[in-house]
Amino acid sequence: MRVPTVPAIVSALVVVSLSACHMHPEAPEPEARKIVVTSPEAEPITITERFVCQIHSQRHIKVRALERGYLEAIPVREGQAVKAGDAMFTVTPVIYQAKLDAEMAEQDVAQMKYNNSEKLLEEKVVSKNALALLKAELSRAAAKAHLAAAELNFATVKAPFDGIVDRLLEQQGSLVEEGEVLTTLSDNRLMWVYFNVPEASYLAYMDEKSQHQEEPKIELMLANGKKFRQTGKIGAIEAEFNNKTGNIPFRADFPNPEGLLRHGQTGTILMSRVQKDAVVIPQRATFQTLAKRYVYVVGKDDVAQQREIVIEKELDDLFVIRSGVAVGEKIVLEGIRDVRNGDKVEYEERKPASVMAHLKYHAE
Repeated sequence: MRVPTVPAIVSALVVVSLSACHMHPEAPEPEARKIVVTSPEAEPITITERFVCQIHSQRHIKVRALERGYLEAIPVREGQAVKAGDAMFTVTPVIYQAKLDAEMAEQDVAQMKYNNSEKLLEEKVVSKNALALLKAELSRAAAKAHLAAAELNFATVKAPFDGIVDRLLEQQGSLVEEGEVLTTLSDNRLMWVYFNVPEASYLAYMDEKSQHQEEPKIELMLANGKKFRQTGKIGAIEAEFNNKTGNIPFRADFPNPEGLLRHGQTGTILMSRVQKDAVVIPQRATFQTLAKRYVYVVGKDDVAQQREIVIEKELDDLFVIRSGVAVGEKIVLEGIRDVRNGDKVEYEERKPASVMAHLKYHAE
């Protein structure tokens, strides 16, 4: 068998290579991607701020024993709703009843002495001074009887307002001291929700209020991630800032007709306000360098210039701009990586409304 020579092998490889080149011609280089620009837009934006909050009853008090003694009766249950004036606890009234009976008897005796002395005064048997002394003794006896009646009344602890009874801290038959806490009572018809607001947000709120703008919408997000059905309103702002945190406490008032909210709950306040004529741009039209944000602004000469912007508020897909660009200017939306400062660019323009319509978050 005859072995092919080296020149023959080389010639064959060249032929195969040329054939391959002929079969697969080189693909043309892709055209440069055209830059897409848009413009900032001014429109009303709903800005929502979130604050962790604590939920309190509008009235939440400790119910205490007014007198020392044994708990004779507890006519309420834990978690029970009571009305103002309902009896909650009774402390052995026997002693107080006996004291009242004795003082009432003393008052009756003093009254009889006074009545007899009045008749004797008419007959000039006693003097006016003696009658005045008996009248004073009658008044003192009446005062003691009134005090005994009050002490007897104190033996029964009554609800001072409509509310819900908390845990019972003492049981029937317990010996309680004067002033000892028996339970707590919560009026949950209106809830006070406290949250801390940074100074900048406080100043913005007060500025809008001074201009008689619409009050912000106040909502409450509960621990399960659901919104409370009722909306609230700002009920109070405390007098001073916390110098350590830079916050000031706000209070929002929420009606609680179904009794869902209870004292001590937590949640998140959503404070939403409409900012009119806010200048907004898509976040993807910006880039960041050394903690600063920039956009490329395309001028009338089609030259892209890098410009720093100041962001007032960050939303899901938008930036609310405080300064840096204005409505009507052209900014690079797509192709930012292909642009260098001072480049002359070819671009196609996309209307702001079309851009906003395709964002996850859009102006309302």
